[in-house]
Amino acid sequence: MKENKLETFNEDEQDVLNSVRTSRIIFPILIGLGVVFYLLYQQFDPNEFAKIEWKQHTQFWVLMSFLLLIVRHIAYATRLRILTEGEFSWKKCIELIFIWEFSSAVSPTSVGGSAVAMVVLAQEKLPAAKTTTLVLYSAVLDTIFFVGVLPILFLFFGTNMIRPNMNSLADIDGWAYTFFGAYIFMAMYGALFFYGLFVNPRTIKRIIVSATRLGFLKKYQEKAISLGDDIIIASKELVKKKWSFHIGGFLSTATAWSCRFLLLNCLIIAFVNISTDFNTQSNLYARLQTMYVIMAFSPTPGGAGFAEVLFGGFLSDYVNSGTIALVIAFIWRLFTYYLYLLVGVIVIPNWIKNVINDRKLKRLQDEKNEEI
Repeated sequence: MKENKLETFNEDEQDVLNSVRTSRIIFPILIGLGVVFYLLYQQFDPNEFAKIEWKQHTQFWVLMSFLLLIVRHIAYATRLRILTEGEFSWKKCIELIFIWEFSSAVSPTSVGGSAVAMVVLAQEKLPAAKTTTLVLYSAVLDTIFFVGVLPILFLFFGTNMIRPNMNSLADIDGWAYTFFGAYIFMAMYGALFFYGLFVNPRTIKRIIVSATRLGFLKKYQEKAISLGDDIIIASKELVKKKWSFHIGGFLSTATAWSCRFLLLNCLIIAFVNISTDFNTQSNLYARLQTMYVIMAFSPTPGGAGFAEVLFGGFLSDYVNSGTIALVIAFIWRLFTYYLYLLVGVIVIPNWIKNVINDRKLKRLQDEKNEEI
């Protein structure tokens, strides 16, 4: 993505789009593959690998995992269509989710997928109020799913859903503390945005802006004021919506996230002799959702490298072979991460080209109108 191709975007838009330029895939790929090769060097056992039977059972469950990936993508596209109230076609929603997922995979934490989503949706001529509502409410829906589902899973499976062989709080370790800390942080910012969107947006704006009075945060004051204004706009939009809008948004969110974890359930069934009964698979699902809470705060783009390391430790009681764990982790990341990097390389330049062409046509039309 060259600078001259972004000449029709303003400075802020250029900064955000530069953060997801397709050349950025090199860094996470190098991290991810570097970690994989290191783990292969440390853990790979040719004898264990030879035991894998690529028969109908394995092929079926790998295919099921890929189908769940497709369902997940469609669920996100459905949420986008619901929250935009049909402003975009299904094709456009699917394309925009590819861009959103790509941005999450390569963006630094200081930018994030939401910032990119704001810019992308603005180029699609979506009203500013609806853009703000969509992005902020999507974040709230994601948080509601996590914050709401994890305590329910904890009631059924207890501390064993956090780490292998953790049978009580007495066995708590560093990863468990990390999980609880990440969960509390997630619950706090989710509650903050929920309160701001549905209860008192002006108070939240004052809190956010007041925080920037601290010396090292003063440079963010302008952005804090803008975020506060966005919350007020989004709140006014959301209070007008019918229950069907909220229910549809939550159900599509829950479907997308559930498919994200069930995909890994299927891959583990494919390569490990594990029971497929409801209790076993539910316990495994709970462990996977716990793992993702920690992954969400990964210091690397899209969890590159971090996810592969985390996988083996979190699931050692289900996948006790390091070699098999590496195979499952590689296919998992291939489907859910590297595939989006590859598709993003194709989709994003084409999307930018179309936006630039639309702007040029509009500019030519405006010039003709002025002449007339």
